[in-house]
Amino acid sequence: MTALSNKVAIVTGASSGIGYATSKLFAREGAKVVVAARRQPELDALVEEITQAGGHAVALSGDVKDEAFAKAVVELAVDHFGGLDVAFNNAGTMGEMAATPDVSLAGWEDTIRTNLTSAFLGAKYQLPALLGRNGGSLIFTSTFVGYTVGFPGAAAYAASKAGLIGLTQALASEFGTKGIRVNALLPGGTDTPMGRAFANTSEALAFVQGLHALKRMASPEEIAQSALYLASDASSFTTGSALLADGGVSINRT
Repeated sequence: MTALSNKVAIVTGASSGIGYATSKLFAREGAKVVVAARRQPELDALVEEITQAGGHAVALSGDVKDEAFAKAVVELAVDHFGGLDVAFNNAGTMGEMAATPDVSLAGWEDTIRTNLTSAFLGAKYQLPALLGRNGGSLIFTSTFVGYTVGFPGAAAYAASKAGLIGLTQALASEFGTKGIRVNALLPGGTDTPMGRAFANTSEALAFVQGLHALKRMASPEEIAQSALYLASDASSFTTGSALLADGGVSINRT
C-alpha cells in the first residue's frame, strides 16, 4: 500500500517548483489530487502527466488571494473526489524585495495577502472538509527566512512566512483533539523558478549554495518528500511543528 492510498489532497502553487513536484509525488503515492494555481496551461500539463502515469488529478486555476477561489478548490475536492484528507498550502511569492523604507505599501500588502492571508483563506474552507473525514493533515510552506535567518531587503517575505508558523501553531492546538495535524514546512534554497529569480547570477547562486551545510540547493523533488512525510501517517504524532528541510542553512557558519 502506498503512503496516501485512498486520500484526497489539495496542492496550491502547483504549476511549478515544489508544488508541481509534490503533486506528482502525492499522485504516485495513491492520492487523488486537486491542483491549483494561476496558470491553467501549466495545470493542464500537470494533470495530463499525472493521468498518463496512472494517477488521478483535476485542476482549478485562480488567485489564492481570492476567498471565492479558496472555497471553490475545496468544493472541487469534495464534489469530484468525495472529500479532503490533505491540504498543502504551498503558493507563495518573494514579493517586493528592497530596503524596507523603499518597499511600497501595495507591495507589502500583496506579499502578506499572497503568502499569509491566502493560507488563512485556504484553511478556513479546508478545515471543515477535513473534519468531515474525522481528521487529516494541513501543511503550509513557510521558510527559514524570518525564522532562523534574516536577509536584508526581505521584510515582507520574512514577516509573511513567519506568520505562517504562528498560524500553524494556533491551528494545531485548536484542532488537535479533532484529529487534524497542522505543520509548516521550511525549505532551504530550492531550484525552482522563484529560487532562480533570487539566485539569478553565477555569483548569487554560489553564494546561496554556500550558505547551506550541504553546499548546494535542494531539488523540488527533495522538498516534496518532506511534504509527503507531513501528509502521510508516517508523521502521525507530528503537529504544530516548523519542519526544517533546509540543507543545514539554519545551523551553518562555514
